[in-house]
Amino acid sequence: MLCSLLHVILMGEPEEPQLFKTGDVILGGIFSFQSNWKTVELTYAHRPLPLFTSNLKSYGVELNAMLFAIEEINNSSDLLPGITLGYMMYDTCGSIARSVRVALALTDVNEETASLSDNPCRGSVPAIIGEASSSPCMAISTVLGPFYIPLVSHFATCACLSNKVRYPSFLRTIPSDYYQSRALAQMVKHFGWTWVGAIRSSDDYGTNGMATFTDTATQLGICLEYSVSFFRTDPSEKIQRIINIIKGSTSRVIVTFLSYTDLEILIDEFAHHNLTGYQWVGTEAWISDSVTATTEGHYILDGSVGLAIPKAEVSGLREFMLDVKPLNSSGEKLFTQFWETAFHCSFKRTKETAGSQKECTGYEDLAGLENSFNDMSLMPIFNNVYKGVYAIAHSLHNILGCGQKCSNTASPDPFTILQNIKNIHFKTKEGEEVYFNENGDPAAKYDIINWQPKKDGSVEFVTIGLYDASDPFIKYVLHMQVPVSICSGTCDSGTRKVLQKGKPVCCYDCIPCAEGEVSNTTDSITCVRCHPEFWSNERRDDCEKKETEFLSFTEIMGSILTLSSLIGACLTATVAFIFFRHRNTPIVKANNSELSFLLLFSLTLCFLCSLTFIGRPSDWSCMLRHTAFGITFVLCISCVLGKTLAVLMAFKATLPGSNLMKWFGPRRQRIVVLAFTFIQIGICIVWLTANPPYPFKNLRHFKDKIILECALGSPIGFWAVLGYIGLLALLCFILAFLARKLPDNFNEAKFITFSMLIFCAVWMTFIPAYVSSPGKFSVVVEIFAILASSFGLLFCIFFPKCYIILLKPEKNTKKNMMDKKS
Repeated sequence: MLCSLLHVILMGEPEEPQLFKTGDVILGGIFSFQSNWKTVELTYAHRPLPLFTSNLKSYGVELNAMLFAIEEINNSSDLLPGITLGYMMYDTCGSIARSVRVALALTDVNEETASLSDNPCRGSVPAIIGEASSSPCMAISTVLGPFYIPLVSHFATCACLSNKVRYPSFLRTIPSDYYQSRALAQMVKHFGWTWVGAIRSSDDYGTNGMATFTDTATQLGICLEYSVSFFRTDPSEKIQRIINIIKGSTSRVIVTFLSYTDLEILIDEFAHHNLTGYQWVGTEAWISDSVTATTEGHYILDGSVGLAIPKAEVSGLREFMLDVKPLNSSGEKLFTQFWETAFHCSFKRTKETAGSQKECTGYEDLAGLENSFNDMSLMPIFNNVYKGVYAIAHSLHNILGCGQKCSNTASPDPFTILQNIKNIHFKTKEGEEVYFNENGDPAAKYDIINWQPKKDGSVEFVTIGLYDASDPFIKYVLHMQVPVSICSGTCDSGTRKVLQKGKPVCCYDCIPCAEGEVSNTTDSITCVRCHPEFWSNERRDDCEKKETEFLSFTEIMGSILTLSSLIGACLTATVAFIFFRHRNTPIVKANNSELSFLLLFSLTLCFLCSLTFIGRPSDWSCMLRHTAFGITFVLCISCVLGKTLAVLMAFKATLPGSNLMKWFGPRRQRIVVLAFTFIQIGICIVWLTANPPYPFKNLRHFKDKIILECALGSPIGFWAVLGYIGLLALLCFILAFLARKLPDNFNEAKFITFSMLIFCAVWMTFIPAYVSSPGKFSVVVEIFAILASSFGLLFCIFFPKCYIILLKPEKNTKKNMMDKKS
């Protein structure tokens, strides 16, 4: 066995227990009766002096709970019948060094006992209750680990103690800080606090607890503005630095992982600097501690919220605590110190204290005390000690084979107890289940406590919620007014969060979403781009359907163009009517009346085809508008070309020996017109067959509008149609220009020249205007070109004739037609 190999040389006097009672099985108890100490420097000139302790904390709290449990078990006929439990209790004063020292004392492996026994482990206690703090428990567990002596703590919560590799013999009746830290982070998140400060004890409890809280808080989007550590022995300069950090911060919430002894020192300084107006978040270490709530500067903590051990009741414990006989009989020195501290009196007054202290009688009323000794708000702590003692007792009961009476009265070895205690599962007399998981931890349940000040200045601990780790959602039974603690305000919908340079993720600016992007939730980190057919509204919180735009008949521009088209068609019909009425006059006959009527018909179609460009684009309108435009204009230009050729042939035929008119009579003129037109029809058929125009939603030109237009399908087809029209127009212009000076009063060549000049000018300017015009304006440009060129042909070719027919009939004679110009 490992302990048989150890030989410890103890420096100083051996430790003596503060409370001791014999029994068949002796249980160890390690508690912190006093809360402060002064380190004694080693001079190495003599044996070290005992650790000097001061500041009596709470005699009677944990130790009385242990005494009560042991006495109740000893008086029980159901648990450990025939076996009496004794105890050895030590005071560590909260010192880690002293904790290790008394742990070694409980193992009974010191120089004196080792020299008197063949077995150095003989006399060791089989199990120990204590300590209340995590760091001493870690040190004790490290010492006890090789001996497999179970250490059952009632208040050490550091998650690190769940590591069974490093601390194989550690168990506890209070939940691990792993659960408490996560629950604290969830509670902070619930209240909307995303910008907090943190203060922790600079020990294992504070460091590990805050580390878990920080990890969970980061996952929940909570940021720490600062995180500082403190220990009760730190100099005043350290406290001043902490105060300066808090004053310079913008967060209004302070999360603490502090022992109550550390917090009491800080509270005095905080009250001196009037650090009020902060929301404190606490752990079970102090949130329900009545001593902290009666500290002089406790008003600093008013409104605090935190996690506490669930309320518990141990019947008979209060009455036992008020009966100090067990305490008095267990150790006169301890009883004397407790009594003098509790009643501010002295059993042996000196001349120096005679004027300031009264004499103790020993009959003072304990029930009237207002301190932690009879403070039943600490019952959850008492209950944890109580459950720890009973857990060891049930383990002993199983090992010793106890029925009506225990068959074995020999104290079992610690290893057997350790293995057995991990598997126990029982209920206390109050009905509470007690068991340990594989890490030696109990089930994690917490009350959520709120400090509510009363009119008399005292504090009431009000339960406002519950937390159960098996159901990781916090249930709040009360609602409270919650202060605000955020680095940056909530970003409304329509904005997104942009981190501020060099600051945590909780510090950000709210930037409006760009055009075409939206965010419909608060605190969005991104803006979502709208579907191409939708656009963001002014608030940038919703995508609205884009307004569709096309050249409609109802808008002003569409109405003007429609009216212009109809006027052009009516004027053309009017001219046709005039020509028909005067079809037998020389001016009509001389200008090839058949081609003239065909030209007027084609011009009417040119004016009317512009209407196909107006209105919502559809499959048929997109195909019709360009093909109808191409064919009607080719028909029109072919007629003009035919008339031009007829003029040229007519004057060439007047030359001696010429018979050209025989080859270019009316029949061949019709063939020329139809041939040129059928070429355009062929081009259009190929275009419509290969890749026809189709309705198209143009999303490029305008961000907030959808332009409904006709896509060309095949651009080659479109430009082939347009190019063919231009080629005929250019040919017609050249021929008309050559025939412009032929001697005839009714020679049309000069009018055709002017009309073709206008036609070519219009369509040459159309091309750049069409390419550069966005949306429906490209349609307007195309309609304008159609109407302008059509009006140009109508006015230049037919209005001079109509003028003579209607206003100068005397010139509409055969004689005047044959006269030569001078």
